[in-house]
Amino acid sequence: MATLRALLFDFGGTLDCPVHWLDRFLSHYRACGLEIERAELDPAFDRATAQAYRATETIRKIGLRETVDFLLRAQIDYLSCLGPEHLGQRFQQMGPAGVAELRNRIGAAFAQESLRGMKRSRDLMVALKRRFRLGVVSNFYGNLDRVLAEGGMLELMDVTVDSSAVGIFKPDPRIFATALATLEEVAPEEVAMVGDSPDKDCAPARRAGMKAIWLCSPPDRAAPRDLADFADLKINALEELLKPQ
Repeated sequence: MATLRALLFDFGGTLDCPVHWLDRFLSHYRACGLEIERAELDPAFDRATAQAYRATETIRKIGLRETVDFLLRAQIDYLSCLGPEHLGQRFQQMGPAGVAELRNRIGAAFAQESLRGMKRSRDLMVALKRRFRLGVVSNFYGNLDRVLAEGGMLELMDVTVDSSAVGIFKPDPRIFATALATLEEVAPEEVAMVGDSPDKDCAPARRAGMKAIWLCSPPDRAAPRDLADFADLKINALEELLKPQ
């Protein structure tokens, strides 16, 4: 690759933990004893995410833990009314107090997991900051800066672009152009986008003239197509970015 001067990162599934938020919620539901399949949670996850995008004015005022709770409330509301019958019955058996306790347990565990992941990433960002300008481009809810500050990473970033704040969502290449406009005197080909999504992070970054680095996690995850079609480099862990490219 051409010499890089800046790295942009996705947030969820990349900087906070190398696992997609859908799969993380799934694991936490199961850890609390709820028998739920990924395909059953998927529409509830999508509905909750869409609601959070529409609630920017509320969410921009809250932090990570409260954001996770917002998403959990919306997920459980969907699963209770429109999800599989066995889940609706389970939530009914639990009653309001039981559901609140479930939400609290999952929310606390999920947020702590994210904070631990951000701490690891912060240490890495400190090292990368010696060589690169850094930034985050994320489909988020209007409070990305607040969440990055909780993880101690905001101070390390030269640019942050929150989709809900700018009204442009990945995979629209214009969201990357927004970040590039802030990185003055850095050409697009000198910037790489690092993310876990071939379709939302890597391919559109390339269309914006940038390089793309695919975070393939878990390492045995299959690429959706030939790597050269969407990325310039594949890594299995962010720590690989410390190696000379």
